[in-house]
Amino acid sequence: MVQVTVSEGVLDGEVIRNELAEFISFKGIPYAAPPAPQPAASWNGVRSAKDFGHACYQHDLMMAHQSPYGEEDCLYLNVYTPDIKPATLIPVMFYIHGGAFICGSGNDDFYGPEFLVKKGIILVTINYRVGALGYLSLGTEDIPGNAGMKDQVAALKWVKKNIKNFGGDPDNITIFGESAGAASVSYHLVSPMSKGLFKRAIAMSGCLTNTWAQSFEARERALKLAKQLGFNSEDDKELYQFLKNLPKEKLVNLKLPVTKSVSPNDLEFGIVSEKKFGANERFFYGNECDVLRNGIHEGVEVMTGYTKDEGLMAFASGLTLEQLLSEANAFKEFFAPTPIQRDCNIKVQLEVGRKLQKYYVDKNLATAEDFVRLLQYFNLNMFVHGIVLFGKFLSKKTKVYFYKVTCQSERNIISKLFNLDRLLEGRQVVCHADDLMYLFPVKMAQLKVEKGSEAEKLIIQITTLWTNFAKF
Repeated sequence: MVQVTVSEGVLDGEVIRNELAEFISFKGIPYAAPPAPQPAASWNGVRSAKDFGHACYQHDLMMAHQSPYGEEDCLYLNVYTPDIKPATLIPVMFYIHGGAFICGSGNDDFYGPEFLVKKGIILVTINYRVGALGYLSLGTEDIPGNAGMKDQVAALKWVKKNIKNFGGDPDNITIFGESAGAASVSYHLVSPMSKGLFKRAIAMSGCLTNTWAQSFEARERALKLAKQLGFNSEDDKELYQFLKNLPKEKLVNLKLPVTKSVSPNDLEFGIVSEKKFGANERFFYGNECDVLRNGIHEGVEVMTGYTKDEGLMAFASGLTLEQLLSEANAFKEFFAPTPIQRDCNIKVQLEVGRKLQKYYVDKNLATAEDFVRLLQYFNLNMFVHGIVLFGKFLSKKTKVYFYKVTCQSERNIISKLFNLDRLLEGRQVVCHADDLMYLFPVKMAQLKVEKGSEAEKLIIQITTLWTNFAKF
């Protein structure tokens, strides 16, 4: 029996011993309650913390053949600690999962603690609302947007308040995340709601200057969606009630209509600039670049980077090489980066597109032989440009550390999970999210760690780099 007292009551955890590590686990801890979110309810007696809480209701991108799963009651976190009574308080790493803001959870089917806890840190993983439940925005007081981000803030506040009881140092919390989780991390760096809740941050393959993280014309798209579902009023209160009363099964399958400002690389949902309503706190407001120019929370150090072949994810939705070549050759503005396509007239798009086409293809028509160069363009447009821009803004205000993941072993499996090997013809790649395989055991992938293998060496190297950043 391993018990810890937190602000809501007593938790009963368990000691876990397996071939990878030994640690103390507390799962399914309620950190808040919707809506808003509100503080979690207290309980009497001892609450078991041996099972995970519900994931948010969702349709998982990586398991598209499965039916939707999860619950609206999903605001739970997990704490994994090497020691609840250490001589010196332990650094904390707070992980925010990715999943395009529409899926994912902090559970150990993907984000197991063994590799990191073994390095002498406490790992916290969280669930937060995703999809329409977490990111739908009408730009109104009832549905301002960013609900999932406010869940993350509530989880950070809970950890700041309670982590000492698990042996953790509340003054040494590093937030880290990948993809949509990395974009979340970067928004926390500038959000007034997140100030003072963490000391360091790691943004892996994503940030607020990647346009896919930003939600454009969110209200217009939500109104079009409601119309498709049979709602025809312009009244905000009626629209709110209509959406509120939709069954969750219908909500999880919503596809927001495309508007002229939406790029094919944009996500279904993202972060919005919130309007001010009375005393309501806003998670984020303003223009991302302008906000970054004004600086991030004082004293926070940042590490950011990307994998070698991030752009492969452009093909994850089923895009074929033939379709890509057809579009690249038919539309000269194809090579204009997303911000140019969104913000500039067609003349500027064509001018920039021609220059980048010449750089990446250097001939009139792209062919299959140009695949690697086209992949480099997708790397730039979807990830690298935004991440480098993010780093440049930050470097004027704080210490910034850059990395690029190029490691390869049998753990590089993301291209296989998304059936991207059809494009590779035997090429070795480091896909978006392949780096996670070296930070987490990823139980669902059933990957063994052979003693002395290249994979084990890479796990040791990467977990050492990440945890050293959190510690020192």
